[in-house]
Amino acid sequence: MTNDALTREGKLELISFEIGGQEYCIDIRSVREIRGWTTATQMPHTPDYLLGVINLRGAVMPVVDLRRRLGLGLTEISSRHVIVVIQHGAQLAGVLVDGVQETFQVDASILQEPPQIEMTSRDVFVDAIIPIEDRLLSRLVVSALLPTQPIAA
Repeated sequence: MTNDALTREGKLELISFEIGGQEYCIDIRSVREIRGWTTATQMPHTPDYLLGVINLRGAVMPVVDLRRRLGLGLTEISSRHVIVVIQHGAQLAGVLVDGVQETFQVDASILQEPPQIEMTSRDVFVDAIIPIEDRLLSRLVVSALLPTQPIAA
């Protein structure tokens, strides 16, 4: 777990969202904005999890089907879906989720390491499990969600 995700008080500020009935979260500082679904323009020869690109106030940005990126199947997109615009360093992307749940703070001390499970992907998508009441949230690694190679224009 990285220290840059910690606030001065040892608390994390997270935003949670739903994908296929499961709750996930990321550090709120990685989120630029949340917007309604916008049809993406498909690009040839891109990974299957990449829905295409959209225009975000003059900047062309890739949109990732987060359900597919995590290996949980294909999203059947409807107007209820939202795009969470995330940023990691200079890279900006939208991730399609079923819905945003809430923003919240937790003590960093409650984060637990995810169990060591054999994975089919080399990418590590979950870096912590957060038990809250009767729920378990998986904290996602923002850099792993982004497209692995730049989109060719």
